Amino acid sequence: MKQRPYTLTIAGFDPSNGAGITADVKTFEALKVYGLSVCTANTVQNDIDFTSCHWTSIELMKRQIDLLFDRFAIDFVKIGIIENWNVLHEIVDVLLSKNPKLNIIWDPILSSSSSFDFHDPSSQINSRQQFDTILSKIYLLTPNYLEIEKLYHDRTIQETIKYISTKTNLLLKGGHRNEDIGKDELFTKSGKRFVLKPKRNNCSDKHGSGCVLSSAITAQLVLGFPLVKACFRGKRYTEKILSSNKTLLGYHKI
Repeated sequence: MKQRPYTLTIAGFDPSNGAGITADVKTFEALKVYGLSVCTANTVQNDIDFTSCHWTSIELMKRQIDLLFDRFAIDFVKIGIIENWNVLHEIVDVLLSKNPKLNIIWDPILSSSSSFDFHDPSSQINSRQQFDTILSKIYLLTPNYLEIEKLYHDRTIQETIKYISTKTNLLLKGGHRNEDIGKDELFTKSGKRFVLKPKRNNCSDKHGSGCVLSSAITAQLVLGFPLVKACFRGKRYTEKILSSNKTLLGYHKI
């Protein structure tokens, strides 16, 4: 049997398993990639309510990262919720010290689907230079419309897109669009734009769908697909989850 490639998710734990590291690992497994995980936070939530978030110490996460990279060949890492930009910056630097050629996919989750704010981005981005440095060190950023609006309060969405895509690749998820719901847009660092339109019409809202999409894209990149193809295939997989049932918790076919 062919050995599966490894990838790592660094994200929070959701007891309902619809989002966070367990959703990521289920996605990796379904797409035939072996998922490793480091937990950034233990949350108290289900698919509709979120009451608290308890952050993991950065020293513990760093020790876990060290041991995983010492054992496994990891070329792609997906990052989800993180305590603040300082912790994110330190984690990114630790990852790149373990593998300078590492590709990091960051899903900038600023609040839960039940409107629990993990941190205040306006207070975090007090140093544009630090935030810009983070962007320049990652491979792909995957915000939705609500998240990209919060990243730069003094810019329009179009100005933010143009600015971010000079530093890293940007997939703007379309689940929260006012029109053309489900239409994703990929803006590459090389200046190209690709539109990824939804294919299925029987989709329903799912808790953690953003986590699934970013981890599905990560898995496709691990399997060797180029960025545009990986985003396309990741979107199609996510649509399967969105159409798997009518509840808020999607089914993964393993």
